[in-house]
Amino acid sequence: MRIVDVCAFYTPKGGGVRTYVEQKLRVGAALGHEIIILAPGDEDAVIECGPNARIITLKNPRFPLDRKYWYFASAPQLHAALDELQPDFVEAASPWRSARLVADWAGDAPRSMIMHADPLSAYAYRWFGQVFARRTIDWQFSVYWDHLRRHSRSFDHVVCANSSLTRRLADGGVANTVTVPMGVQPGRFSPQNRDPALRAQLLAACDLPEDARLLLGVGRLAAEKRWPLVLDAVASVSRDRPVGFVLFGEGREQRTVLKHIAGNPHVRLFEPERNPDTFARVIASADALVHGSEAETFCMVAAEARASGVPIVVPDEGGAVDHAANGGGLTYTACDPAAAARAIVEVLFEREHYPQAARTSDDHFADLFALYETSVRRERRAA
Repeated sequence: MRIVDVCAFYTPKGGGVRTYVEQKLRVGAALGHEIIILAPGDEDAVIECGPNARIITLKNPRFPLDRKYWYFASAPQLHAALDELQPDFVEAASPWRSARLVADWAGDAPRSMIMHADPLSAYAYRWFGQVFARRTIDWQFSVYWDHLRRHSRSFDHVVCANSSLTRRLADGGVANTVTVPMGVQPGRFSPQNRDPALRAQLLAACDLPEDARLLLGVGRLAAEKRWPLVLDAVASVSRDRPVGFVLFGEGREQRTVLKHIAGNPHVRLFEPERNPDTFARVIASADALVHGSEAETFCMVAAEARASGVPIVVPDEGGAVDHAANGGGLTYTACDPAAAARAIVEVLFEREHYPQAARTSDDHFADLFALYETSVRRERRAA
């Protein structure tokens, strides 16, 4: 198949979307498909990424709220590019404007919308959840729900990476929802990466000895990640137990995070670890990974921790929940730092943990492309 991914939020500067795109280009080509990423950019360009794999950028404006990204400003431009490429299958990689543009394209190819974002959980539920019931919030954001419901009928699939989001969208009247969990890079994450010397070094940075417990946080420093909640939980646990916390991340909320750390010697903030081998050793060397966001669509770092034999402590809502199942870790009541602290204590001091098998990105793309092939065959029979 020739699969065109209309990817509005691809940026060569990195991030989860770039990682996903790179994996898709690699796995898709290995499975015999032609993968084309169609993205907005500063100029019209074609980047060859190996046999049957390329990135095509169309000149478009920068996204005003985040200059690292661009957006598709012209429907005729995007539709003309799709007409020229003649895809067998089309993806819209976000639920926003690009989903509408792909839905409105007049081509015959089947198509899917990929829910790489959960805006209601990331913003609306977080902003107003302490004041209004979720049903009331959904009613107030009915324009977004109408957008999803209307355009979902133009897609063969609305693909979610976790079962919780699939159920919520289906219950809200969104058509054609399906769960296809993502996965970690194969061969990268393993309990064998545990490095006692690195662990001791990280604990020393937290002013703690080697026999203390080491907690890990990884992610953007953004409000929806709820790092202040995690920091409150860690501070509660560490008051009478030798526990250190290292957080790897950067972002617009750095000042807020540093203010919340407030000079605590047992908590350290580091820039993201960009060496993939070192990052794998960091994860495997922790005693548990703690996450605060209930708005994850998959939570890749939780999957990476699970593959590394490290238990996770995550909210009981959102994409991270699936990774805690079957002994992978514990969940706590979302947005509740006291519940998070209790779960941390149980994972670190009261419960044995056994390494869990992890789903890989190869598994994800094999399932995703098999789903697409079914739609293509159905479309060809109908034609």
